[in-house]
Amino acid sequence: MRPAFAVGLVFAGCCSNVIFLELLARKHPGCGNIVTFAQFLFIAVEGFLFEADLGRKRPAIPIRYSIFKYTSIALVSVGIFICTFMSAKQVTSQSSSSENDGFQAFLRWLLGIGALTFALLMSARMGIFQETLYKQFGKHSKEALFYNHALPLPGFVFLASDIYDHAVLFNKSELYQVPFVGVTVPIMWFYLLMNVVTQYVCIRGVFILTTECASLTVTLVVTLRKFVSLIFSILYFQNPFTLWHWLGTLFVFIGTLMYTEVWNSMGTTKSQPQRDKKN
Repeated sequence: MRPAFAVGLVFAGCCSNVIFLELLARKHPGCGNIVTFAQFLFIAVEGFLFEADLGRKRPAIPIRYSIFKYTSIALVSVGIFICTFMSAKQVTSQSSSSENDGFQAFLRWLLGIGALTFALLMSARMGIFQETLYKQFGKHSKEALFYNHALPLPGFVFLASDIYDHAVLFNKSELYQVPFVGVTVPIMWFYLLMNVVTQYVCIRGVFILTTECASLTVTLVVTLRKFVSLIFSILYFQNPFTLWHWLGTLFVFIGTLMYTEVWNSMGTTKSQPQRDKKN
């Protein structure tokens, strides 16, 4: 019952989340940083208040390294970030004349695909790591949800200027009266609030699943959620649905059926009456 409830949270939260994300991105395509920051901040604050008890509750899963080691890793990460950022600025200034070159655009597209693939693999690895921790220290999905969103918050300081710029743009958007409440707010802030709330519902379901199912099952559910969100977005916003979309949909459903071993269970069901007749 609990895994089914978690899957319901994942699909309901994420499919509704994609609506508000697309509404935000259509108006301001570069608003990803402020959206991600708002999601992390909301979940971290909620966890700090209700899970960590304002910092008074000790974590059930202990921190395994010293503050000194965490500081050293943070310094290394900051150093790599600074070097990479400055190198990227130099490359951009040197190659600004060929910005619209087709080959360069293709390479950047490949880089994006590679980044998404790497993120999916790392997400699967994190699921295995969480599964190991839960076996050792018990199931604490809300605690994991809190620390996964609270610890990365300092990293958003490097995106502060972009977040501020989009906050200003959000303030300038048209006013909207929130239903049932009667409060008038800029419509972009309303979209952001709904995006954050639905994202919380979605990610809460994901972390419940990590305590109830194997990491491979969680990865499959999350991947299917992304696919369903894509299809839902295409249908909701009436975007073109090509033959390639149908082919991809077919592959996804075949893969899902293979993973859940539907054919094996059907074969077992058909062979059962024959065994009963023999008996």
